[in-house]
Formats: sequence, C-alpha cells, structure tokens
Amino acid sequence: MNAYVQQIMLGSVTSTEAQARETLRRIKAAGYDGLELNSFMIHPSSLLVRLLTRAAGMPTGRGGNLDWKALLADAGLGVISLHTDLGSLERDPSAQAQEAISLGTDTLVITGMYRFDYGDEAAVRSLAARLNKAGETVAAEGCRLLYHNHNVELRRLGSGKRAYDILLDETDPELVSFEFDSFWFAESGADALFWMRKLGRRMKLWHITDRGSRATGPSMTPILKSDCVELGTGNMNLDGLFAAARENGVDSLILESHRNWIGKDPVQSLELSAEWLKGRK
Repeated sequence: MNAYVQQIMLGSVTSTEAQARETLRRIKAAGYDGLELNSFMIHPSSLLVRLLTRAAGMPTGRGGNLDWKALLADAGLGVISLHTDLGSLERDPSAQAQEAISLGTDTLVITGMYRFDYGDEAAVRSLAARLNKAGETVAAEGCRLLYHNHNVELRRLGSGKRAYDILLDETDPELVSFEFDSFWFAESGADALFWMRKLGRRMKLWHITDRGSRATGPSMTPILKSDCVELGTGNMNLDGLFAAARENGVDSLILESHRNWIGKDPVQSLELSAEWLKGRK
C-alpha cells in the first residue's frame, strides 16, 4: 500500500523554499511516496486563515507562496489527492479539476463542511445531493470526488440515523467515494473498523493516525488526555484497520496528525511512523 503525508502536518516546517526542500528530502528518505495537498496551503492564505488554523493546532505556515509542483518533482515525490471545499468546487469545478490534474492527481477531496449543522437532517440530505452534483461535474473534467469525514458526521438525527448514514445512503457510488479518517471516528467513541467495513469498496483512501497518551513523568491524576501519537505507539487497532483497508481495495494511505508530535517536531514524528509502516506498505 502506498503511503503519503497530509500537508497539514507540514505548515510549521515548509515556510521557506529551503525549509520545504529539506522537509521533502526527509519525507522521501523515510519511504513515503508523496503528499496529499490542501488548496489553502498551496496558495497564499489570509492572516485570518493562518490564525484560525494555528488556534486549531494546525498551523498552515507561509508555504502558499511556494511552487509545490516543482518542489515535489525535484524531491521525487507524487501527489495522491487535493483537498478542497465544496463551495469552491461548485463555483468553478473546471479550475479545481485542472489544478488537481496539473499536480498529477485525478482525485479531489471535500474536507467536510464548515459552519454546517450536521444535526439538521434536511441540511445533510441537501449536502448529499450537492455532493452528487459535484461528483458528476468533476467526472466530466476527468476527476473523481471523495468525501473526508471528521467526527461531526456521527451526530444522531431526529430519524435515529447518523449524518454519515445519510451521506452513504444518498450519494451515488458512481459519483461520490470516501476518504475514511479512522482517528476521528475512534475519537468520538465509534468502532472505526465497523465503519471501514461498511464503506467497503467506496473507501478509496485512508487517513491513518494512532491515538494514545504521551506522558513524560508522573501524572497529577490517574487520567491522561489522549491525542494523536506516532503509528504503533498508541492504542488503535491499526493492524485490523490495515487488513480491512486492503479488503476494501484501498491502495494508498495518508498519514495525518495535527499536534502532539514527538519532540514537537512533525518531521521526526512522520519518520517514526514510517518505521511502523515498513513491511506493511
């Protein structure tokens, strides 16, 4: 299985061209095949976006001023997909699709909806219809559309269904597939393996993260806070999830963590995770 790194991990270590080149060199040396890019990180972003992402533990840095196509080519790394937002895709699907293709991928990923009520069943049904339309539009441009989950999709609706149930049931399998993030479902208390099996062949990409606690000494209480940790150092059933991903026909995984990196260093963190991936790709 090919392995990629989500660009969101790299905001703090790709602000300059020299810094980005060194980071990409280490990613290649660790054995990764490339990156999953984010539209808001390969173009200049506003101060507000940078402040909001930093507050969320996901600093985007100033890499939007860099030539990512050239940097990745020079490093010998590929692009598995491009994260975008549904509004931008609806406004100009051709531009979004052509940018993805120019970067060497045919896959566009909707990263979830912002300021959206996943507890509103009518709104979720409308979202499914919008995804179908967007999937049809980008297919005409030579691309495919995937939807990436967080934890909000597990909200129970008035009918008793979850928002994710509706997105699965009411999107056309020929037009909309899924990038499954097992960490976010596990974080919300769900059985990620169950959902991965339910997705089946509609799961095209896998966001992989381990989940656990990092303690550096005695705790003041008998309770530790859990967060992202390097692969193989946490408590998620990664081997079981890996087997299910293979059964689903997933050919690529994407490592993603937002913070809590060993040594507070995202590159050191992804290098450690690469050690767990060896022999499993």
